[in-house]
Amino acid sequence: MINTITFLTRWLADRLDGIASRLESKYRSANLQSKFVDLAPTDKADKAGVYSEAILFATNNDKVSNIALTGPYGSGKSSIIQSFLKRYRRPALHISLAAFVPEADSGVEKVSRQEIERSILQQMLYGADANKLPLSRFKRIQSPGVGSVFRSLYIMLGILALWYVFHQREDIISGAFFVPLSLSHWLNLGSLVIAATFLWVTIHHFYVASFGLSLKGISLKDVEIKPAHDDQASILNRHLDEIIYFFQSTNYDLVVIEDIDRFEDAEIFVTLREINSLVNENAGVKRTIRFLYALRDDMFVNTDRTKFFEFIIPVIPIINTSNSIDMVLEQGRRLELDGRLDPQFLREVSRYLNDLRLIQNIFNEYAIYVANLETDGENLLDANKLLAILIYKNVYPRDFEQLHRGTGTLAEILNRQGELIGHGEATYRTEIAELEKRLEVAERQTPSDLRELRQIYAMALIEELPANVISVRIDGSQWIPLPQLISHDAFEQLIEAPRLIGRNVNGQQHQVDVSKLQNEVDSQKSYQQRKEEIESKTADNKNKSLRQIRDLKSKITALRTTKLKELLRLNADRVQDLFENFDENGELARFLILEGHLDDTYYQYTSLFHSGRLSPNDNKFLIQIRAFVTPEPGFPIDNPKEVIAAMRDEDFRQSYVLNVKLVDSLLSDRGSYLDQTRKLFELLSSQFESCEDFFDAYYTSGRDVAGLLSGLVKAWKGLVPTVIASPNNISHVTQLVSNLPETSLRQLARDFEELPEFVSANLPEILVNSPELEPERLACLDFEIKDLAAIKEHSEIVRVMFEEELFELTISNLEYVYQEILGENDLESLHEKNFTTIRSTNSAPLINRVERDLHRYLHEILLELQENSKEVASAILDVIRHDDIDHDDLREFLERQTAQLPSLEDVPERLQAMLFDQSVIQPTWENCLAFMESEGFEANSLIGYLDQEMVRAAILEHPIPSDTDSRQLRLFIFNAGSLSDAAYQEYARALPRPIQTLPEALEPEKIRILIDERKVSFTQENLDWLADTRPLQVRFVAINMDDYLADPENLVIDDDLREELLQSEIDNAAKLQIIEMMDLEALVDLPERSALIGSILGKTDANIANLNGSVAQSLITHSTSIAMQISLFNKFQFLMTDDEVRHVLTNLPKPFSEIRTGRNTPKLKNTRENQDLVRWLDSRHIISSWSERSVFNDDIRVNLYRS
Repeated sequence: MINTITFLTRWLADRLDGIASRLESKYRSANLQSKFVDLAPTDKADKAGVYSEAILFATNNDKVSNIALTGPYGSGKSSIIQSFLKRYRRPALHISLAAFVPEADSGVEKVSRQEIERSILQQMLYGADANKLPLSRFKRIQSPGVGSVFRSLYIMLGILALWYVFHQREDIISGAFFVPLSLSHWLNLGSLVIAATFLWVTIHHFYVASFGLSLKGISLKDVEIKPAHDDQASILNRHLDEIIYFFQSTNYDLVVIEDIDRFEDAEIFVTLREINSLVNENAGVKRTIRFLYALRDDMFVNTDRTKFFEFIIPVIPIINTSNSIDMVLEQGRRLELDGRLDPQFLREVSRYLNDLRLIQNIFNEYAIYVANLETDGENLLDANKLLAILIYKNVYPRDFEQLHRGTGTLAEILNRQGELIGHGEATYRTEIAELEKRLEVAERQTPSDLRELRQIYAMALIEELPANVISVRIDGSQWIPLPQLISHDAFEQLIEAPRLIGRNVNGQQHQVDVSKLQNEVDSQKSYQQRKEEIESKTADNKNKSLRQIRDLKSKITALRTTKLKELLRLNADRVQDLFENFDENGELARFLILEGHLDDTYYQYTSLFHSGRLSPNDNKFLIQIRAFVTPEPGFPIDNPKEVIAAMRDEDFRQSYVLNVKLVDSLLSDRGSYLDQTRKLFELLSSQFESCEDFFDAYYTSGRDVAGLLSGLVKAWKGLVPTVIASPNNISHVTQLVSNLPETSLRQLARDFEELPEFVSANLPEILVNSPELEPERLACLDFEIKDLAAIKEHSEIVRVMFEEELFELTISNLEYVYQEILGENDLESLHEKNFTTIRSTNSAPLINRVERDLHRYLHEILLELQENSKEVASAILDVIRHDDIDHDDLREFLERQTAQLPSLEDVPERLQAMLFDQSVIQPTWENCLAFMESEGFEANSLIGYLDQEMVRAAILEHPIPSDTDSRQLRLFIFNAGSLSDAAYQEYARALPRPIQTLPEALEPEKIRILIDERKVSFTQENLDWLADTRPLQVRFVAINMDDYLADPENLVIDDDLREELLQSEIDNAAKLQIIEMMDLEALVDLPERSALIGSILGKTDANIANLNGSVAQSLITHSTSIAMQISLFNKFQFLMTDDEVRHVLTNLPKPFSEIRTGRNTPKLKNTRENQDLVRWLDSRHIISSWSERSVFNDDIRVNLYRS
């Protein structure tokens, strides 16, 4: 009784607990409905009822016993069946073999047919209540129900009744047991009834149970007897009677069989079809039993399935690779992940997922993982990576499990990262070595190219020279032997000179015109342009190579921090074998890994985080340093603070601390790591050379380069000299300039002059390493850019440095500024009038820069530009006014200029003489007078200036001032004996009035000029002053002859001077007047004077009053020519007596001397003078007669008196 009460109490408690569980489950399911979703088939898959209608048709068709529901895996066959069974009102037996598929690692390649059939039979028989199959030979444990209490009571009463009747057997046999036969005797009568009934029931129970017994065999020691059917292969066939009995005893008319196609065994379907036929043909089964199979379309070959199944229902898959994105997005919305998951990633990964249950399970696990990993409410994890991990976990569960042990395909790929980094570094270093080799070759090639260019022009120059020339020079320079021509420093000056002087082996010199040399070599470009092209090309190639080397070094350093996906993409051929291990689903793994969704951060998503946890990389780092191995500077550390905490104090004085991540962490929290940071800087300063690899890595990937360098500058005063002396000086200086605060840069530039000098010399290379360098940082160093064109790609730097006037004054820099910055293109003006053109730009930075170093600008720019000769006056004046100009440079500059200053205003007095020397002042009398009045006056400069032909031509267009203030100028011209004769004559001619007294220091020629130009007063004083220079005295009188003849008594002149005057170029009338003034009587003793006067008188018809016979005789006798003698004889014969005539004739040459008395007959040439002679001789009876025109000749025959 107590047991019964206990049983009832327990039963009631179980029922109440079930009710409470269902209520709680209902409440939780409402809250968790959006978080989780079950993977069981749904009964809502056939909302339109199309499939249910087809199945119902088949189940109601008497001809249909085997129904096939076909479709690929994941197409929703199970859900369709569930949806149908929900509507199907008759009992159906559900058999599923999904859980019976063996594990891949179980070692069993294929499940045997007997095992499959055993599973079917078990699910069939054990699916029904054991009480409904009492005759089944498969005995199952039966749990007692509520009626078992009464049955046990009945058995107890039956046993007691039997015991009681058995003890009363004698009374029963005697009949006393039944007496009296009344209700009062109920115990005996009831006991007998109960005992008899209990005995019958017991015997019936054993009888029925005997139907389930079977004889498997009889073993008699060495003999075993078994039934023949015991070894049949088919379990279903062996237990066919059990199956038939099952359907006889149950109400099932539909058997649903799922997943049987997974075993790829078509024979099992034949067996099931046979069983279906036998069951339906059994007389004991009064209904049609139908089998509904859920299987793939390709389970039967060709048309076999249409012969096997009476009705086939195809299933259209609810998910495939094309619409799986919708299912994925639906699951994302369910978990409210729209904002965290990348739509592009979902769209791409969904192409590899075509199983709805797989997708649902992935997101179920996602919800669980997120809940555990993000316990603090912060979304620090990458939702896309977490999803990728879970996809990998569900698709590759075995590899995921192996990943935790560091094995498997993904683990092998991750372990290849170090190998790929090493391979990449080796490749990049090989490329760097090749580039550096090319740079070295290029550095050697540039001089060779320039030498070849020189050889070209040298050969062209030699062709222009005459034969046998052995050396050349420019005017005033030294001789250059031809073999030394190419290497000589003056080579460029030689080929740019308009003319050269050549010298042959004999020392003879020849002037050679080479003005067209460069045009003959190259009509398009000059030598300088071609030279600049070679140098520019070399510089461009060098910068290009340096940029490539910088990029490669950056790649080497960045390799340690390069993401796994990038490494794998660059080395796809080296990991192809690993991806092949993923077998048929390898494309999904390739996508997840190569897109970076699966990488070495997986551990953050596959295990719970605990404070102080070290990543695998962190542990590897610590293991290496404890083994006294220094990891690479770029070794990846995931939790640097934890690593720092695990390191020893002495580690920070060792190279172990030289890790990018560790240094980043130290610098980011110096307050906490003061001691460690100090030790770091001590290490860097004491072992700088050995830390180069660390610096390279940190410059590339470090987060606080500025903090590192600033701390190093403060801790180490010798940083700058050491850096500049370093082989990687450009890299270090680049980082200093790029990262140090501007105040520190200014201080370093002041303390270390070599720093700005180094930056200036290597700026192109520095900018190659740091193309984004801020211009203001360069300006802080206060250096000048050597070549603006070399950094033209960095326009902002060029602009700022230009505005700050921080560029060297070179021709190339000025051309670049003029063209590229100021936008001008008239290079001809820049070359011909550089300073003028610069001033015309109105660019304050450019003008200020030039004027700040005008002395250097003059020497290195204006004088280097050979064609710079057209500067305007204002520009020239600006140059002159600078005090620090070298006089030699200024003189050379002024010598080239064609423009002239209008006046000496604002010109320093000390330079005025130079202006006149170089003719850079306009030729005006005012400028000359102003110069003479200044303290810087130099007579030679003014004389040299006035002596120039162009100056004379211009200045003499205006008259010389005649005012009193200009007297000094006029006197200067009078006394300018250094002037050339031509110049002096022109200036003398321009003088407004003659000078009263001749200058004493003048040379005779200048006096002659003054005399010729009548610029000397005709006075006795001046005439006497000229006494020592008789020709000038004569010329003086001759020039002033009119004045002299007008008043001859005013001057005292002797006959000697008059004789010389007669020899001058005065006219004959003047000469006749002078002759009349002379003492002619003295001519008898002065034959030369006689000849002179005779020649004059012979040319005129004038008569001289004081002439007599003796004078005439002297004139005739001393005349130099016969013709003149005869002419004078004819002219003055009337002054002579006959004897004097005969005396003259005697002194005349033959034949005239033969005219005397005698028998001769002189013959004279028949001329007019001779005719006149013989005519008056005949008239005066000195000759007998004369005649002409004989037979044989035309001579004049003179007949003489015989006595």
